Amino acid sequence: MRIAVVGAGAMGSIYAALLSEAGHTVWAIDPNTAHIDAINRAGLSLTGPEGSQHFERIIGATSAAALDRPVDLVILATKAAHVPAAVAALGPALSPQTTILAMQNGLGAAERVQQNLPEDADDTHVALGVAQGFGAALEAPGQVRFANMKLMRFGEVVDGDSPAMEALAQTWRDAGFQAQAFANLSQLIWEKFVCNVTLSAPCTIFRQTVGAMKAVPEQWAIALGCGLEAVAVGQALGVPFSFDDAEAYISAFADSVAAAKPSMLQDFEAGRRSEIDVINGRVPIEAAKVGLSAPLNQTLTDLIRAHEAAF
Repeated sequence: MRIAVVGAGAMGSIYAALLSEAGHTVWAIDPNTAHIDAINRAGLSLTGPEGSQHFERIIGATSAAALDRPVDLVILATKAAHVPAAVAALGPALSPQTTILAMQNGLGAAERVQQNLPEDADDTHVALGVAQGFGAALEAPGQVRFANMKLMRFGEVVDGDSPAMEALAQTWRDAGFQAQAFANLSQLIWEKFVCNVTLSAPCTIFRQTVGAMKAVPEQWAIALGCGLEAVAVGQALGVPFSFDDAEAYISAFADSVAAAKPSMLQDFEAGRRSEIDVINGRVPIEAAKVGLSAPLNQTLTDLIRAHEAAF
């Protein structure tokens, strides 16, 4: 397959590395010139629980202009705020046979892609992916570290069984990922959303890794409160959560990524705008639709927005 990974940060780099090693022609596209230059010059190094691996088959590019003809799969791994520009620039890379796999955090990923497709690409297939629990970080140009290799989940924008999604999942499994197609991906997106809401803004406010924050009862109470606000909103919207005990579910997830810094904290430390609007900032918006409020999420969102105004 011809695959373009648009957004070659920590997670996008992992996707590009393993898929290229499986024999696909893979472009890693990112405006981070230092990272792309390192990939083209010396390859990409991935370090995980089982040690380091080196990958030299990735084609690095700083813009989608490198794609002069259609690809089979676009893995959209950019931050949510960058989706409109990234999708609009894909024109020559898209055809009716192309699938765009939206892998953003938060809610509304598919809608953002569909709203920004080039006019002649309205028939491009848009699907959704959910990745969580990797604990990945870009440590230096050409160097990525991750804590876990968790299950990748794929599904259609409209819930339902899909042979195309099963074939897509098989492509990822063949590359060494744990991957599965799901008929009800909206449930999984919300469950990831709950975990992101719990950890993202609180870890950023307290400048802590997940485990360090969880070890401080007062900090964990605020984080858990953020997550439970999101659960209450999801339940009111009719989301069929897989868990009965939300607190236990959230706590177990936090324990599984204890050493990680959420990407929001990584952005904050680097002086970059974060995805606060589609994570904690989205909870009050969804809450208002069902007559609820989300005061903890609103407060933390306001604090982070105030800090980011200086970036």
